[in-house]
Amino acid sequence: MVNTIETEHVVIRQIAVSEMANNVYLITARESGSQVLIDAADDAEAITELVAAGAADTAAEPVLRAIITTHQHWDHIRALRATSASYPDALTIAGAPDAAAITEAEGVDIAHPVEHLDVGDFGGFVLQAIGLRGHTPGSIALLLRDGGETILFSGDSLFPGGPGKTWSPEDFTSLMDDLEERVFAQLPDETQVLPGHGDATTLGTERPKLGEWRERGW
Repeated sequence: MVNTIETEHVVIRQIAVSEMANNVYLITARESGSQVLIDAADDAEAITELVAAGAADTAAEPVLRAIITTHQHWDHIRALRATSASYPDALTIAGAPDAAAITEAEGVDIAHPVEHLDVGDFGGFVLQAIGLRGHTPGSIALLLRDGGETILFSGDSLFPGGPGKTWSPEDFTSLMDDLEERVFAQLPDETQVLPGHGDATTLGTERPKLGEWRERGW
């Protein structure tokens, strides 16, 4: 099933793939036809169909400009090699601290490693990388502002009900610090959060729970 979110200048399509129900997102600019894919997680054929379906969201010639990976974990990169081969002109992007691990696992060079607050203009929309250290060293969320709406593609760093999984108290503290300082302190309650698995939420829904998350430690 394809879920769709429409803002003033872009259309976002989302599908879930694999036994882990990974979310794959496609952003298409209505006027320019520029497209960005977020997390080529699995099922390259379904991803190709998703990209092709995005052609209906623009009157221009659609062009996949980039494939962005939110973090290095295997379940988010299993179709990266095949998808990158199908769209050789698409720029491969990931958080710099995770780039080498992604290349080692999938044999795909990350052409553009990004750091916290790096901005990419994709011709019709802009995405800003937000570093969220803890789930992995180079996990990034992607911030889209369009037509008065704020949307955060959070990868596996923020879900309805809590932060992403961490493997040590230090990683948990790091992730919570980044979420509080770089996300909740900077973005409004109406921000839509589109995670790497499962359902969407908003920052306003999750904000009252921050103290509870800190206390429980996960």
